[in-house]
Order: sequence, then C-alpha cells, then structure tokens
Amino acid sequence: MALTARLHLRQAQTMAMTPQLLQSIRLLQFSHMELERFIDDQIERNPLLERADEAGTAQPAAEMPEPALPVDAAGMADRLDTSLENVFPDDPGRTDGSASARKGAHRERQPGLPSMGVPDTDWPVEEFADRPPGLREHVRDQIAMTVRGQADRAIAIDLADHLDARGYIEADLDAIATRLAVPRAAIDRVLGMVQTFDPAGLFARDLPECLALQCARRDRLDPAMRALLENLELLARRDFKALSRLCGVDQADLVDMLAEIRTLDPRPGLAFEHSPVQAVVHDVEVRKGADGAWQIELNRDSLPRVLVDRDYYATVTAGALDGAEKSFMTQCLQDAHWLERSLDQRATTVLKVATEIVRQQDGFLTEGVSALKPLTMKMVADEIAMHESTVSRVVANKFMMTPRGLYELRFFFSGAISATDGGDRDHATESVRQRIRDLIEAERPEKVLSDDALVVQLRADGIDIARRTVAKYRESMNIASSVQRRREKRALVLAGT
Repeated sequence: MALTARLHLRQAQTMAMTPQLLQSIRLLQFSHMELERFIDDQIERNPLLERADEAGTAQPAAEMPEPALPVDAAGMADRLDTSLENVFPDDPGRTDGSASARKGAHRERQPGLPSMGVPDTDWPVEEFADRPPGLREHVRDQIAMTVRGQADRAIAIDLADHLDARGYIEADLDAIATRLAVPRAAIDRVLGMVQTFDPAGLFARDLPECLALQCARRDRLDPAMRALLENLELLARRDFKALSRLCGVDQADLVDMLAEIRTLDPRPGLAFEHSPVQAVVHDVEVRKGADGAWQIELNRDSLPRVLVDRDYYATVTAGALDGAEKSFMTQCLQDAHWLERSLDQRATTVLKVATEIVRQQDGFLTEGVSALKPLTMKMVADEIAMHESTVSRVVANKFMMTPRGLYELRFFFSGAISATDGGDRDHATESVRQRIRDLIEAERPEKVLSDDALVVQLRADGIDIARRTVAKYRESMNIASSVQRRREKRALVLAGT
C-alpha cells in the first residue's frame, strides 16, 4: 500500500481562549479579598483606572498641606538671638514654593510613624499593633529567667528549637546528647526543668505525658489518674468497666476523672499560634420584603467601584506622543474598558446564580436545615441558561447573608437521598445528617439508638437510607457508636449526673 501526501480543506469552529477571556473566568471565582488585590494591582499598572466612592465619583488624591504663612525669620532670629535653622531644623511647616505643584501627587512614606504635617487619615494603624510573642519567644524568655548555667541553657535552647506547633518535642534525645557532647542524664535533667514552664504540658513527648504534666501541676496525678492516662485507648472505646478495674475506682469516680481530663489542653502550644484573622465579607444579602417575598441584593460593600478616566486619556493623547506611547495609552484604555465590563458581568452573574439558589431553597430560609432540598449545579445552570462550570466558579469563595445566618454558596448544593415509597420528594444529605444528629441528641440512656434503629426511625420519616450510609454520616459528625454512647450514658447515670 503506497503512502501519498494530500491536501484537505475543512471548516471547523473553535473557541480561542484569549488572555482576557481567561482573566474574566478567573474573576468569577475570586473571593472578595482576592478581587480587591487584583483591582489594586490593575490600578497600579493602568494610569486610566481609579477608585470611585459610593456616589460614583473618583476619589481625590490626598493633598499636601498648604504652605505655612510667611514668617519674619530675621525679626524672630534677632529676638531669640539664634537662627531658625538651629531651633527648628526639621520644621515640617517650612515648605518651598514648589509645594503647590506637588498637590495630588503620590507620596512615599518611610516605614514607621507618620511624619508631622502629613495627613494620616489612611495610616494603617494595624501594621504597628503590638503582636503577642510566639511559642519559641515565650519559651526562650522563661529559659533566660529560669535555667542557670551556660551548658544547661544551651541544652534548653536546643530542646526549644525542636518544639512543634502543639508544644510537643519531637526529637531523639540520644541524638541531641551526642551532638552537644553531653551525657543523656543531663538532657533528661534539663527536660524535667523545661517541662515545668507555663503553660503546663509543654515539652511533652506524647499525649499521655502532656496530660500528665497538667495533672501534676494541679496536684491530681495520683495512681488512679496515671493508670487512666496510660490507657487512653480504652477511654476512646468508652470501655468504662475495664478502666474502673485498672484504675481501682468505681464508675462515679471515673466519671469525675473524665470530667477533669476534658478540662485539660491536649495541644498547649497552639495558644501561641497567632494567624491573621480573615474577615468574611458576604457577597449577597437576602432578606424578607414587605410583600413577604425574598429580596436578593448584592452587598454594596463588596462591590469594587472602578472608573475610567477618559478625560485624562484625551488630554494625554492630544499631545505629541510617539508610536510606543500611543500604543501604550490605547492598550491601557482597552484594558480599563475590559475590566469595567468584566466587573459588571461578574456582578450580574453572581446575582443571577444567587437568585436561583434562593428560589430553589426557599424552604431552608423559611423552615431551616430540615427543609433543605437536593440541589446540583447542573440544575441551577439549566434554569439560568449557563454552563455548569460557570456556576461552579460563581459559587466558589462566595457567601450569602440570610435571616438564618451567613452561609457559603456551596452549602446550598447537596446530594439527594431517595424518599421511601409514597414519599413526595427526595431529601438533601445535609438535612438527613441534621435529622440523625437530632435523633441521637434526644435518645435516652436506657434506649440508645443503634445504626439499625436509626435506619428504622429515618424510614418512618420518609427517608430511604442504608445502614452503612447512616454509619458514614454519624462518623463524619464525630458521633460515637451506640455501644460507646451506651457505656458513657450508663456511667453518667451511675454517677448521678
């Protein structure tokens, strides 16, 4: 069979993903903070863009203060028998005549306190707020005040460098002794010293030791408590009979010991983790109207306000510009118009998706989680004539303020669990989880519901669900099994609580 080269003519439609189209897609899934950072970056790059206030007018640039009134320097110098330059060498009130030409220009500030004479209305005070010390700084301060001797202090600092975020020490003590060329006994002695630091539980090597250090600080580390801490796996299984036998106490005393353990901190080091708080700004607000219908509005505080300075463009392009300068200004104008249109399209799309979500989940807003209906992104996309991927991007990192609280838009999308024969509608997985939680919270100590009993109860409510699904939902909510709950509830009854 011979191989030959041929030319074929074929027509086909393709969509080219231009950089601006890709950026428009990214804008849809930006959160409020990400969108603000993106717009700030665009304003810095594009001289035709500027922020607008709530009235839609451009925000004026901060102006330098007006020059101070002229001072009779010669007369004052005669009276003071000195020179003004010697008395006020850095007087901010003395400005030259070019100050008026700098009005409206951007000013650079050096880090630190704002200079006198410069308006500080937008000075970021939070950048200079006192930050609490971290875990290692807190421990090093205690080492400096407590540990005596250069060798012991070097060992203590080395141990502090091995602390993790929980406050536990994860290191091979033999390896530390070898590296520092000291006996292992010296490491153990210094470890015992630093384990007395505040808060109690620091420098523990595992969870039982962390809890034991805190009990010892409270003078509660008796043999019974020590036996309990050495058998935490039995506590996790709620095997109270075995624990009572090992600890040598009755179940009433055991319940008191469990209550005391619940007051301990298993991760004392996390108290020194000071991550910045990210405020959640809702994008959509839903409230009841006077006619009883739901009113859906975009949050004005989360909507970026950007204006295109066309007057500045006309002024600049009217002058003598070379080819590269004209091309730059034309590109800036096109980018500014694109951003303006993209922000408007983003707001319209978010409002359209939110309106359809409210229409579909009207029962949740009226009755709560129990009335949450199954909803998929494809169902919303079909109703508003959009692609499913567009809806997915819109609901990412967006929040809705409702009369029932603040919810992420993804919360309203839930899978479906079929109704039993004769049921009128399917049930959302979140509403089923809430029903399981309510049934378990209402159970009595003498009648703890097993997973099979929960299945019977749910089917009586019209929910067709398998036992393994109930177990999966229960475990995802960190709810113990019926055997463990029964042991715990019986122990509480015997203890009279």
